[in-house]
Amino acid sequence: MSETTPSTSIGVWSQRLLAAMLLGGQVVVHLIRGKIHRRNTLDQMEAVGPESLLIALVTAIFVGMVFTIQVAREFISFGAGNTVGGVLALALTRELAPVLTAVILAGRVGSAFAAEIGTMRVTEQIDALYMLKTDPIDYLVIPRVLACCLMLPILTLMSLITGMIGGLLIATNLYHLSQTTFLNSARNFLGVWDLSSALIKAMCFGALIAVIGCSWGLTTTGGAKGVGQSTTAAVVTALLAIFITNFFLSWLMFQGTGSAVLRGF
Repeated sequence: MSETTPSTSIGVWSQRLLAAMLLGGQVVVHLIRGKIHRRNTLDQMEAVGPESLLIALVTAIFVGMVFTIQVAREFISFGAGNTVGGVLALALTRELAPVLTAVILAGRVGSAFAAEIGTMRVTEQIDALYMLKTDPIDYLVIPRVLACCLMLPILTLMSLITGMIGGLLIATNLYHLSQTTFLNSARNFLGVWDLSSALIKAMCFGALIAVIGCSWGLTTTGGAKGVGQSTTAAVVTALLAIFITNFFLSWLMFQGTGSAVLRGF
């Protein structure tokens, strides 16, 4: 029985990562050519958006509540309770809402993409598409990429609103902060660029989740065992890609000194 050494595993992972990058380039080229299967895209949008909505909103409301608990008690002790809403709004908009929503979709949608397309690969359904003169990138990959890029920003905005509602409930009921003060603080702290950055991040994360999930599915080998391994590897790789990309996007968008807090006063 052969055993896979760590160096071999890293080598295979590197090859599949390179294949994912190449697939991303092919997706861009095919999109420029306008090759879009609208029905498949709508089906994938339904799978990515409405079916992921509940878990995204439940996560967001509890994250907003926990963040408010951690922040409010400290800020109130320093006499800065009127900034709690603004700080929560900035944290949710710039980081928590897009990143956590992307993490949820990586686990739910990215794994589904890898498993579904991986099963098609090992059962030779991908080869059947070629026999029918159908490009798997046009038929399978692009609808999933578009669905994630379109639905993840919408889910992020809804998560942001839900997280703010959770924070508002905690701030007003546990710490007896004024609802008007909380909402005015959030409105004063947030700028147009903060909301825009959340949407840009969400679109980038959506593309990463879809491309990685589809690429790992297309490169699946080894039958049912290979499908399971590809699904796990796709989720782990997507999570790493989200966190690394988030760092670089945050550095590009918010480097240097900021003025959001000063704007709130």
